[in-house]
Amino acid sequence: MKSQAEQYAELLRKRELSLAPAGQTAIDRQHERGKRTARERIDALVDAGSLRELDRFAVHRTSAFGLEDREFLGDGVITGQATIDGRQVFLFSQDFTVLGGSLGEVFAEKICKAMDLALRTGSPMIGINDSGGARIQEGVVSLGGYAEIFWRNVQASGVIPQLSLIAGPCAGGAVYSPAITDFVIMTEGISQMFITGPEVIKTVTGEDVSFEELGGASTHASKSGVAHLTATDEDEMVAMTKALLGFLPQNNLEDPPRYAAGDDPARLVMELDVIVPDVPNKPYDMHDVVVPVLDDGDFLEIQPLYAQNVIVGFGRVGGRSVGIVANQPNVLAGVLDIKSSIKAARFVRFCDAFNIPLVTFVDVPGFLPGTDQEYGGIILHGAKLLYAYAEATVPKITIITRKAYGGAYDVMASKHIRADVNVAWPTAEIAVMGAEGAVKTIFRKEIAAAADKGAKMRELVDDYTERFANPFIAAQRGYVDDIVEAHATRRVIAESLEMLAHKRVERPKRKHGNIPL
Repeated sequence: MKSQAEQYAELLRKRELSLAPAGQTAIDRQHERGKRTARERIDALVDAGSLRELDRFAVHRTSAFGLEDREFLGDGVITGQATIDGRQVFLFSQDFTVLGGSLGEVFAEKICKAMDLALRTGSPMIGINDSGGARIQEGVVSLGGYAEIFWRNVQASGVIPQLSLIAGPCAGGAVYSPAITDFVIMTEGISQMFITGPEVIKTVTGEDVSFEELGGASTHASKSGVAHLTATDEDEMVAMTKALLGFLPQNNLEDPPRYAAGDDPARLVMELDVIVPDVPNKPYDMHDVVVPVLDDGDFLEIQPLYAQNVIVGFGRVGGRSVGIVANQPNVLAGVLDIKSSIKAARFVRFCDAFNIPLVTFVDVPGFLPGTDQEYGGIILHGAKLLYAYAEATVPKITIITRKAYGGAYDVMASKHIRADVNVAWPTAEIAVMGAEGAVKTIFRKEIAAAADKGAKMRELVDDYTERFANPFIAAQRGYVDDIVEAHATRRVIAESLEMLAHKRVERPKRKHGNIPL
């Protein structure tokens, strides 16, 4: 029987072995790929010395295909509890040096244990993904492990924030866990996500595509919308993760952290008074509206390269976190289309789930016309955004800067779908459609009968614009609560957030609604 000293020595030996279970050579290979190890990634992300590791001595339970001779402490994933800027989180970091980071039974059990603790304690869950996929040697057990993780992702959805950091390959069934989580952050040059790899695609469809073209960070940031943020390297990925967490609460029963505001909530933003062009069809950059009204101009834009005709992201006003949704006149004139509707709808639902007030800036001429949009289901997808806003019970503040036309006016957090505070700038145009289109519809016969059709058209357009393309008709009916100078926008938002701080809404009892998916 071993002495107590020998037992303690064995513990220390195994702890040391668990720090580099695949050995220094495997670590060197990881570094040669330009990648950190699983443990280095955790050390870079969490507060120094705060990691409380779980299951560091766990090993796989299979003897198939020679695995009985290849045991690694931790079984290819590091899991545990830590703090980030003093706030508790649970996390896992997949270790590509161990069997390519492949997921087996024990690997999955470790992740599930961490997820269960995160849900039980109301703490954010962060997954760092760097894996070749399912561990083929363990067969269907690996697939079962993935499904157990997916099930927990769904149970945690809307209860605790879930973040996925993609720091290497993430392929096959493994992609569905990040897809269910709230935010996916990818690293350029080293991370890829795809269901089927280039070889399979080549065999089945004949297409030639590289790993990077198929599933790299830029692809998912600009084309698929899978990636919410992309980092140039792992240092930036860490910085983005910390910044994002700073806007979020621990769970759905808490409010986001509030910070002391060094920026006066009543500060006037005088440059906004001249930002909307006199020419109605001339674009401007909505970022130039959003950023100045936020505390210290700090805006974390989400999916900045995808569906750029709508802007979404996080900021603060008076130290309070807010979710920003804004039409972007600089891209497609700010119209709503399929992709922008889905992008905004998911963001609105996230903010509502985690008690983050919504501030909406409206300059929308309508929905994008065309057969591609109609055949692609713009009716269905536009309804997602309508549903998301109507369902949301967090404080909702809407600012109409210029155009608010047609059904898009209704969809963009209008008073009719229960926004709490709706204000318009003097430059706002609230109508069924633009003046020219309206005149052509209403006065078709008069224009046709006129000797000078062009002059008649201009006369009618000018009259329509004077009478209807302004915010006063809507204000008379109470559809907007006030017409405010653009420079007062920040103050209006701050005062509204204070007024709505204790907003409560009772909803009918139901299992869940049936959002038009």
